[in-house]
Amino acid sequence: MRHRHLPAVALALGAVVLLDVLRVWLPSIITVFGRAAETPAELLGAFALGWFVLALAAPVLVRRLGARPVRLVAAGLLAAARLALTAAPGGRVQLWLACAGLVWLAATAATVVRPVPGLAFGLAGAAVGHALLGTEDLVWRGGVLGWTVSVLLVLAFLAASAATTDRAPGPAHDSSAPDRPAADPRSGPTGVRAWLLVGPALLVAGQLALAPAVWNASYSYGYGTSDFPGLALSPDGSASVIPAVAIGLFLAAALTRPPAWLGRVVWPAVLLAGAVLFAADRPNWLGWAYLLAALGLGGCLARTDTGPTHGAVADSAADRATGDGRRDAGAAQRGWAAVGGMLLFAVGCVAYYAAYDLGYPNGWVPVGTAGLIAVSAATGPAPAAPGLTGYARRLTALALAVLAGVAGALHRPEHPATPPDPRPAAVRVVAYNIRMGFGLDGRLDLDALARAVDGGRPDVVLLSEVDRGWLLNGGHDTLALLAGRLRMPYVFAPAADPVWGDAVLSRFPVRAGRTRPLAAHGAPTGAQALGVTLDLGGRELAVVATHLQPPPGQGPVAQAREVAAFATRYAAGRPLVLGGDLNTEPADPAFAEFTRAGLVDALAAARPLRTSPADDPRTQIDHVFVSPGLTPSEVTAPRTTASDHLPVAVTIALP
Repeated sequence: MRHRHLPAVALALGAVVLLDVLRVWLPSIITVFGRAAETPAELLGAFALGWFVLALAAPVLVRRLGARPVRLVAAGLLAAARLALTAAPGGRVQLWLACAGLVWLAATAATVVRPVPGLAFGLAGAAVGHALLGTEDLVWRGGVLGWTVSVLLVLAFLAASAATTDRAPGPAHDSSAPDRPAADPRSGPTGVRAWLLVGPALLVAGQLALAPAVWNASYSYGYGTSDFPGLALSPDGSASVIPAVAIGLFLAAALTRPPAWLGRVVWPAVLLAGAVLFAADRPNWLGWAYLLAALGLGGCLARTDTGPTHGAVADSAADRATGDGRRDAGAAQRGWAAVGGMLLFAVGCVAYYAAYDLGYPNGWVPVGTAGLIAVSAATGPAPAAPGLTGYARRLTALALAVLAGVAGALHRPEHPATPPDPRPAAVRVVAYNIRMGFGLDGRLDLDALARAVDGGRPDVVLLSEVDRGWLLNGGHDTLALLAGRLRMPYVFAPAADPVWGDAVLSRFPVRAGRTRPLAAHGAPTGAQALGVTLDLGGRELAVVATHLQPPPGQGPVAQAREVAAFATRYAAGRPLVLGGDLNTEPADPAFAEFTRAGLVDALAAARPLRTSPADDPRTQIDHVFVSPGLTPSEVTAPRTTASDHLPVAVTIALP
């Protein structure tokens, strides 16, 4: 490998490692520090900002000690934290380990002037790896495969970091390199603009442009029909090539010098269009938002790729004198820019998801972040030279695009269920709030979650708090991962936005479905009621799944009334099962709305049946109701800490 490629390789591998850590750090803020809505959003934001205290000192350390020793020590700490997270038991240990990474980024910024090639390959590589794992993080997997790949990744990162020098290669190292362009006075210190955009680029990529889980959700919406308006269904098993197209478009745009009119006008407009479509919260627009954002983000990053054309490292006069950037004022400014960009990343993440606690519109976050990148691309100087040069880069980009396509073929959903023969006399129902797949220890353990559900021997599963791509939760398609483990097709209905809501999994064929958004009545988080019709071999059963959201200081009485009315209308005289996290106790007025509608408490024989919190159940807020004529029995709420709720299971005998 040529010496001039090593900084980009080290940065790309480091970006993959850092993204692995960030996908643990982000949900740990909620599940470990915040205990899922028990800590005010403002305090969560303050904790996230505290993440920067040590990183702010990195540029000072670089100036005093030199970039290379600081960068190598920081790389070692990042690598150690990455491996320790796989072995960590969760809890506070996991939270503190996941705070690693920013010092390495700031130290790297001190010497790498052109981060765009390395960053582009790192973002693309991380997205492809996530897709190959079905959007599950390698950090959480463990086992022989998880440990082997993790160790190889970390060793490659450390080797590339150690082999990278902080002296820019001159013409003697690469005689084919073109001459440097004259510095553009608008660019300021070399590389600062690009490093400032690293954080916003991570946010847009992880939230939308290079998020495999978002594409999974979008892809499943495409299987809705007139019988399933606004619902996402398990795809029919065919592989999608769209992730490969998105990766290819992103890399082609990011690593190619665009014409002035394309880089200043078209790419910023395309990126903004993708962000606006995403913020519109329209499920059928997610696919277009994904593609446009990937293409626009790559093109806008290319516009910021300024600096020396034959070496990615700093080569100011001071650098040439010291070889390590120790006296380079530009190095310190790049370090500050990198930390400042990641500050924007943290603020954007927390601001987007805090909206569900504080109740303000959050669509401005992706649009504003994309707007910042777009403005920088439109007003910045012309890039130094085409980035996509040499066979190594072309082949790497092609390989990543091909692997993204392979990922679509590897993770095929379960085939649709077939009608039972003979017709069942009873149906086993499980209702479970899965807290986006995270247990009380703060770890994503989908196997434990599947065991908790499967232990109830379910025919039908009603899920609440289903996440299909929230960046703050790590960007997983929890529904597809869980459905694959249970071997049950799904129907998903959006609630807070197109990738967060409720789902029904069924071993019986689903013949129709409908969702009804519920009025907020002052609650900050959106809610809906999902009705599906199951074919029990010549007889139909209506099932309704919901998750009520009480307004502050009140019970969800109005929403309960809406759901009860929707369910009885949807059933239209057919046997009905309704369940989910209803956030109401049996003696509360909201609970009475269901019995007033003529429904029967299916868990009455087992009362009190406390389900939350899972480690010390004190409240009865997860329920199942049935229509008269259905006979419930075998009620259980098995103890598990795979979520912050316990699942409830009940057998429903059909008349």
